[in-house]
Amino acid sequence: MTGGPRFGANYTPSEHWWHTWLDFDPDSVRRDLEGVAALGLDHVRVFCVWPVFQPNRGVVRPRALAQLVELARVAAGCGLDVAVDGLQGHLSSFDFHPSWTQTWHHRDFFTDRAVVEAQAALLRAVAGALRDEPNFLGLTLGNEPNNLVPHHPCGPTQVEAWLDRLLAACADADPDHPHCHCAHDAAWYDDGHPFTPRACATKGAMTVVHPWVFSHDCARRYGALSFEATHLAEYAVELSQAYAADPARMVWVQELGAPAPHIPAALAPEFARRALSAVVTCPRVWGVTWWCSHDIDRRFLDYPELEYGLGLFRSDRSRKPLAEAVATTVAGLRRDPPARRRRPVALVLSGGRAPSAPGGDFFESWMRLAAEGAPAAVVLDERADDYAHLTARGITQLIRP
Repeated sequence: MTGGPRFGANYTPSEHWWHTWLDFDPDSVRRDLEGVAALGLDHVRVFCVWPVFQPNRGVVRPRALAQLVELARVAAGCGLDVAVDGLQGHLSSFDFHPSWTQTWHHRDFFTDRAVVEAQAALLRAVAGALRDEPNFLGLTLGNEPNNLVPHHPCGPTQVEAWLDRLLAACADADPDHPHCHCAHDAAWYDDGHPFTPRACATKGAMTVVHPWVFSHDCARRYGALSFEATHLAEYAVELSQAYAADPARMVWVQELGAPAPHIPAALAPEFARRALSAVVTCPRVWGVTWWCSHDIDRRFLDYPELEYGLGLFRSDRSRKPLAEAVATTVAGLRRDPPARRRRPVALVLSGGRAPSAPGGDFFESWMRLAAEGAPAAVVLDERADDYAHLTARGITQLIRP
């Protein structure tokens, strides 16, 4: 689909998960990525692990960078582009902090100047190592760093300063690729959360959304194959557009998945078909990256149960029915792309973030309109009288829920 959305997978190595950096095996990576490419996907998102890449505040390991470049080249050999998250941070319920930020050396993740400058040095090193790789797509600062907020309290001003510093470091080292940041859904739904919708929708090259159906119990509240659950990603894209300063800003659906028991395994293929088909009707979607490529091997202990079974492939690399559904759906969307639906009608959001969460009045009003065949854009109440803003977005009618 020339000029259409990208389709990819968040890469979770089948044999070693992201402990793979400790036992890096290019042949194992190649077998994994050949399977991903065989589904017709075109990119993977991969994750550096902070303590492995930067075990001391003054040291970024050259060998870790070389392995990352090797992974990118293995992906290129499989026909896949690579997006990289530089600072983990947080992965699959585990937090990864280097020892120089812990115990007697405790330093704050977001506000300690020495830590932030070390993070900037790591991101510059990663961007510099990858910038000339022809299949490199750009950096995300790290995976859902707002998961770290409970242990590193901060406010919106501090978060924005942190984002600005690290995005500038990426751009300094590699001005030729788009770099962005991500956050879990609390940024969009929870009043008072220090990662704000405006920061998500204005900082970095694209807006990134992670529309998980377990957020605010969406799938359990409405049903695994309900309109609300299968159109949550579409809704997240439109909600994010309300906060963007640039009406042409692109949105990356960076994590979309079918977590059991919220989406039972037997229903996951149909969920994927409906969710992917719905979200690509949004005019400004850059791409969709499925979470995730491979199940986590059961020899790794203590993950939440839902984390083990999120893969398109089992940990022995065999395809699941979900993988077949994603492959067939992506092939169909490329062969016969749905129209990017103009949204001249917009629902006006007021009252903060809470009404826009699943279960909120605004959320349910938007879903009712969409289910009736009139998917709506979203406009903030403060912009409802801004003719230039509405015109730029092609909005001709406002509805207040």
